[in-house]
Amino acid sequence: MPTVDDPTLVFEQERARLVRLAYRMLGSLGEAEDAVQDAWLRWRNVDHAGVSSAGAFLSRTVTRLCLDVMKSARVRRETYFGTWLPEPVAVGPDEAPEDDLTLTLMLALERLSPLERAAFLLHDIFAVPLAEIAATLQREPPAVRQLAARARKHVQSARPRFPVEREEGARIAKAFFEASATGDVAALRSMLADAVIVHSDGGGKVHAFPRPIIGIDKVTRMFEGAARKAWIQHAQKLQDLWIDGLPGYFSLEPDGTFQTVALDIQGGLIVGIYFTRNPDKLERMTRLFGGAAVALTPH
Repeated sequence: MPTVDDPTLVFEQERARLVRLAYRMLGSLGEAEDAVQDAWLRWRNVDHAGVSSAGAFLSRTVTRLCLDVMKSARVRRETYFGTWLPEPVAVGPDEAPEDDLTLTLMLALERLSPLERAAFLLHDIFAVPLAEIAATLQREPPAVRQLAARARKHVQSARPRFPVEREEGARIAKAFFEASATGDVAALRSMLADAVIVHSDGGGKVHAFPRPIIGIDKVTRMFEGAARKAWIQHAQKLQDLWIDGLPGYFSLEPDGTFQTVALDIQGGLIVGIYFTRNPDKLERMTRLFGGAAVALTPH
């Protein structure tokens, strides 16, 4: 029987939090789980009697592992085909998100240096004490405070002043799917803000727009063209979701492509549309929600 001090039990109690931290650092759930597994290997071999706080030790270990991964990840993203979006992590329509870090804020974090990102996440999202962050990043506390403040300033615009209410978000996401699936471009246009932006991540593996589409007129023309070619009509919605804090859904498109759609809604209008279509990023989603729809996918 494990005891409270059993290292395996202690680690398992921390695992979910560590995966969340690593995912927020890396934007990839697979890489996050790899980092946590590496942390487990180090934890298994450490002298546990000399560890005053398991949580602090493990957070420090995972953060440092993520900082190492981020060096190569940034190089890969510089050569990534088209728009890069984080691997979508979702909860059901009735489940509460674990924090207030949305997809839009995660993309804003991509513009920060690795140290700024780590300082912001540890301080503002995971409420880690400043002295502990300083030890993790091997910086003096004033320097860490400055890193977090600089990061906070850079991402401030990505944090909506009035987050969308869940009921309103679900309503707009439902109306967006119905309008796009039936080719009702007029209804779609009525939901869009003038400065709406469409982001589409196919990773070079499936059809996606290589660059963001900006402005209501260009976005409307994009939907008109897609409706004429039946690219978006007759899609199957497989699951309503909240994707990294934004309302949306998981669907099977007429060409057999799975995708997630997340909507950034401000003031009752859609200001950002995020299509994730890269199949490598949707493996988990497909296993969870694809179900019998997989059989309908053309081969």
